[in-house]
Amino acid sequence: MSILVVGSVALDTVKTPFGQAPEVLGGSATYFAAAASFFADVRLVAVVGEDFPDHHLEFLRARTVDLRGLQRVPGRTFRWAGEYGFDLNEARTLDTQLNVFADFAPKIPEEYRDSALVFLANIDPDLQREVLRQVRRPALVAADTMNYWIAGKGDSLRQTLRLVDTLLINDAETRQLAGEGNLVQAARKILTWGPRALVIKRGEYGALMFNGGDWFAAPALPLEVIRDPTGAGDCFAGGFIGYLANTMNFEDAGVRKAMIMGSVMASFNVEAFSLDRLRSLTYADIETRYRVFKRLAHFEAL
Repeated sequence: MSILVVGSVALDTVKTPFGQAPEVLGGSATYFAAAASFFADVRLVAVVGEDFPDHHLEFLRARTVDLRGLQRVPGRTFRWAGEYGFDLNEARTLDTQLNVFADFAPKIPEEYRDSALVFLANIDPDLQREVLRQVRRPALVAADTMNYWIAGKGDSLRQTLRLVDTLLINDAETRQLAGEGNLVQAARKILTWGPRALVIKRGEYGALMFNGGDWFAAPALPLEVIRDPTGAGDCFAGGFIGYLANTMNFEDAGVRKAMIMGSVMASFNVEAFSLDRLRSLTYADIETRYRVFKRLAHFEAL
């Protein structure tokens, strides 16, 4: 089944204790699309400037990402620069240049409007609702957001959440959105606003899913090599939604497998800067690491 993703395509400059990478491929929609493309057809809607390198488009096409919804307009592409310390869970933003992304108005091509699943990446909640007005009846709508929109457009975001089946945000955003320090209490409050499920991304500590009264914890894999955590959350979302699109199994067992697949894709992403690890990744690699995750979390009943 097909996935529609709407978000940012960017050029990132990233520095970590393990190296640096100037002007590399980034953006929430990019990371999501690359990860999800291992499981399903992905249709990308975003905007770039006339300076966007063609070889980045060639990479996405090689991953069979449908780029008919990618607008190229006069001006400079969205740029972000950030730095990580040895605590890789949080980046320090050094520079943000919205450029053409500042005027982004998603236009969903007619051939995309029947997409089975929709992922609303981290953009203005007003734009997220505008996307949903342009699509027909997707089987699942998932969304991401960030502290900027929570603080500045909380009312608009809650309107969007009424239309969302699954919300994927990190633990700090969960607490901020709900105004609660306790994750359980925060999750319960957020689910009263519309979503059926909340996925809480926790970086090196894995991820949690809260679905009604049920919790599921996906572990993070202890890795010997970590280069760059940029985009890990979006790769998690790509693995998670991509697997659901592949199976169309939204029952509890299927969603739990999707959670692990999200962790699998995030674990690969952090092994190199930008999307470089995904360039050489194979589905056989993914299956092997899924089995590693299964052994990592397995235990017998008493």
